[in-house]
Amino acid sequence: MSKYFGTDGFRGKAGEVLTAEHAFKTGRFLGWHYSNAHPDKKAKIVIGKDTRRSSYMYESALAAGITSSGADAYLLHVTTTPCVSYITRTEDFDCGVMISASHNPYYDNGIKLMNENGEKMDDALQDKVEEYIDGNLGELPFATEDKIGCTVDFYFGRNRYIGYLTNLVTKPFDGRKIALDCANGSAWMIGPAVFNALGAKTFVIGNEPDGININKNCGSTHLDALKRYVAENKLDVGFAFDGDADRCLAVDENGNEVNGDKIMYICAKSMKSKGLLPSNTVVTTIMSNFGLYKALDEAGINYEKTAVGDRFVYENMKTYDHLIGGEQSGHVIFRRHAKTGDGLITALMVMSVMQETQLPLSVLADPIKMYPQVLKNVKVDDKDGTLADEAVMAAVSRCSERLGDSGRVLLRKSGTEPVLRVMAEALSIEECERNVNEIIDSMKINGHFISLK
Repeated sequence: MSKYFGTDGFRGKAGEVLTAEHAFKTGRFLGWHYSNAHPDKKAKIVIGKDTRRSSYMYESALAAGITSSGADAYLLHVTTTPCVSYITRTEDFDCGVMISASHNPYYDNGIKLMNENGEKMDDALQDKVEEYIDGNLGELPFATEDKIGCTVDFYFGRNRYIGYLTNLVTKPFDGRKIALDCANGSAWMIGPAVFNALGAKTFVIGNEPDGININKNCGSTHLDALKRYVAENKLDVGFAFDGDADRCLAVDENGNEVNGDKIMYICAKSMKSKGLLPSNTVVTTIMSNFGLYKALDEAGINYEKTAVGDRFVYENMKTYDHLIGGEQSGHVIFRRHAKTGDGLITALMVMSVMQETQLPLSVLADPIKMYPQVLKNVKVDDKDGTLADEAVMAAVSRCSERLGDSGRVLLRKSGTEPVLRVMAEALSIEECERNVNEIIDSMKINGHFISLK
């Protein structure tokens, strides 16, 4: 298990868990590593960031580390994680770095590393970064004279990404009234630019970032404002992104949520009808709803289940050549178009189905009947110790036996926080609550429970 880099990068409270020194050393190692990988040419590393106040600090620290090791640092400035991925793989960069804590509050931040293909960096190289951070690799040489790297303003890379997105759509959105909730984050400029270019009448909220309001009562983790906005203004659809815009949830014309499971169903069914789903398979995680699987069965589409985390979904898709997969939370990967979850591509694909069918989103999503599901995040003293606790294991076993084939319980670790996620799925919300609470109560017996998060 990595010490710093979890399933979605190095993430934690800015200035405490993740410091400017961590960022500088990360840049130092990456600059040195890629400079040595091909000494015949200058190494190039591209950096993007979200709108958190601390992102500017980390951008400077990373750039200083990269250039002091002899590589060039290209700055995209405020942009999305998928934009960094796209630019990395299409503009001949050695790697990409995104500064973001995704859906977390502003006081957290993170560093996500990508390889030259725009994919999440492999664990072996991230482990080397960690070794250097902890001083286990010794000191690296500083570049001198003309070997010192340059910092390059690369803001126009965002425009290339915008152009790429608009070219994915074959039928413009003329006359469509579309709401975007940009979470006061990375999508606040790019999102409206894309939809306006495609002819939509775009209504935008969550587009006034001030450094501390990212994800605050807005975006894909707080849909209430968008639900009201779409319903009150009689719009066709709404899309909500998270802080770095690698996930997207939708709201139909009635103000009802259309989650990642429903989005995957809608898009997979459309892809199958057009012969664009050659493996006839959707890749999900173990958190996807029973309702999705029933709807896929009825549509004659197969599915696979992976561990939670979009990196596991992508690995499965790449290994077995599947073209769509994702998570209920809105990380949806269209592998023909991207190497990571991309909230803007997800919104464009949903809109394209609406345009092709001329059906409202509520009708497209109707075949999925979601089972009630309750998920609670529990802060604990020790994740592994809690999972191994006999009282906790017994509670999970009791709940599973009680639900039988009519539901399930799931207890898993967060990859980035001292948190366990307790989920139950059953025929009624009351049954879900009962089972989740029983498991949480078992954590209190031997003092593992700290608080609900």
